Amino acid sequence: MTHTSTFFCGAFPYLDQFLFAALPYLAFGLFFVVGIARYLRRPFTYSSLSSQFLENRQHFWGLVPFHYGLLVVLLGHLVAWLIPSAVLAWNGEPLRLYVLEISALACGILTLLGLVLAIVRRLSGSRLRVVSTPTDWILLLLLLFQVASGVVVAIFYGWGSSWYAGTAAPYLWSILRLHPEIAHVASMAWMVKLHIISAYLMIALFPFTRLVHVLVMPLMYLTRREQVVRWYRIPHGGGR
Repeated sequence: MTHTSTFFCGAFPYLDQFLFAALPYLAFGLFFVVGIARYLRRPFTYSSLSSQFLENRQHFWGLVPFHYGLLVVLLGHLVAWLIPSAVLAWNGEPLRLYVLEISALACGILTLLGLVLAIVRRLSGSRLRVVSTPTDWILLLLLLFQVASGVVVAIFYGWGSSWYAGTAAPYLWSILRLHPEIAHVASMAWMVKLHIISAYLMIALFPFTRLVHVLVMPLMYLTRREQVVRWYRIPHGGGR
């Protein structure tokens, strides 16, 4: 256990219990309950609501690299969770381990660069700022931290695919079995813990934002033709 983790455990003996045993269920509870209720009551809000979502090159150099990089990273996490023994067997050969680690890091950096460009585009576009809510910005900042911390972990805490399969995967399975075994994560470095915690916070906040549109058609935005959506809103107290 790192010195930082030891300090926090000593100062807040129940902190790990809350963050890694209670928070996951709270996050997923909000994700499903609020997400389903929003879809049933306000189905139109399952949209990006962006006036320039797919019509310029800045979008291509931001969101498309972000989407593809993120899909590969998430797929890697999913595979290591579902079949950790296969990942550990693959990593038994040093060359294959290097290939996997370098590929994962490259996709993480691609995701990070695409996300940064997308945030800059949203900040610099007046029409995009208008349709961006405070919860959208909070989620984007959480996502930025999540991706950046993942890249940091990949660089400074090597062989992540192996320790994820051997340590994090059993912990996640214990969450699914409704019997959290936080001992798997209690001794992890603080950056790894923050990476896990931010993932739970994103899951909890996700159904409150416009990004829920990816739950309906997550792959459509990668391949469909460009389109322009025009918005006409009536000012408060006036007519159009």
